[in-house]
Amino acid sequence: MDEHLGEMARWIDTLVAKGVKDLVFVNRPWPIDLRLPATLFSCASLTRLYLGVWRLPDTAAVPRGARFPNLLELGLCMTVMEDRDLAFMPERSPVLEFLLIMWSQSGVRLRLVSQSLRCLQLALTCLQYIDVVDAPRLERLFQWETVPRAEPTPPGKKKRSSSIKIGRAPNLRVLGYLQPGGQELGISDTVVVAGSKENIVPSVQILAMEVQFGVRSAVKKVPGFLRCFPNLEALHVHSPLISEEPTGKVNLKFWQEDGPIKCVVQSMKKVFFYEFQGSRSEVAFLKFIAERGRVLELMVVVVAEECFSPGDDGLNAKLKPLTSAKWNNKSCKLQLFKSPLTGGGGPAYCHQIAADFGFVDPFDLQYYYKAERIPVS
Repeated sequence: MDEHLGEMARWIDTLVAKGVKDLVFVNRPWPIDLRLPATLFSCASLTRLYLGVWRLPDTAAVPRGARFPNLLELGLCMTVMEDRDLAFMPERSPVLEFLLIMWSQSGVRLRLVSQSLRCLQLALTCLQYIDVVDAPRLERLFQWETVPRAEPTPPGKKKRSSSIKIGRAPNLRVLGYLQPGGQELGISDTVVVAGSKENIVPSVQILAMEVQFGVRSAVKKVPGFLRCFPNLEALHVHSPLISEEPTGKVNLKFWQEDGPIKCVVQSMKKVFFYEFQGSRSEVAFLKFIAERGRVLELMVVVVAEECFSPGDDGLNAKLKPLTSAKWNNKSCKLQLFKSPLTGGGGPAYCHQIAADFGFVDPFDLQYYYKAERIPVS
């Protein structure tokens, strides 16, 4: 590809001359880390840009006044990025609203400062950290199928997990898929409750999380995690396939040890539970919410395909503690569906829907697939 650098530069000159607004620019064939020329920043007319299988331009060589003044949407797919070069892109895109990072070749370390960004998505990549320093318009933050940092762990040291820090993001409404205990969650806003400080994100109304219900330590992280979102209205829970119950009894009464969970009691209206397998800890979790949710209107349980057999009464037996519970809101509806996925699968995700503000809840089941309804007995 090196022998075509001159030709690539002429392409960019042509794009500039034609005032191109929408560009998808993919490097084929290899090498997969060929550096993009800094002249790309001269395409001031761009409103939508997707880059694939490149190394980002060396921003140290970019002219001081270079920028994308009209860029609204940016996708970085299977790219190699230095920290300063990644941060440089939104900094030089003053009206950027949508940023997607997928299949990054390098660990993502993003310090976000943007006065315009509304939606940030990271998918199928190694996430080291996201630090939302100042993003007053940010409404949606997605991380899907990311893996923690792959750095070697020194002997005797605990392996470090990825981290998400939320600083100034007063309009953040939608957040997911987070893993309680699997990631470090840093929050700057604090309130004083019963004489002690609690870290909260009061703006979040829709939350999606992955919980390993087969791991007792993971389940015990959930109560404190939910306390960070006191005004939550919709909760989406994905349960990865488990092979056995957690060792030891999982008694969810410990959720009340530090007092009621505000969002469960006062604001949670909808709960969606995906890939339900009927474990005691899963049922106890749903029962806990049903018995305490004052304003709960709808609970949707999507049963894992591996755990469903037509005419099998086993599912009804597993759900009996939930269906026979004393629901706080007697008018709440319980709906069961058979999952169309096999092998457990990961949580459903579509980056187009995630960035489409016409979908109020981008995690909602009906937007992803049509599932077979199961009668509730």
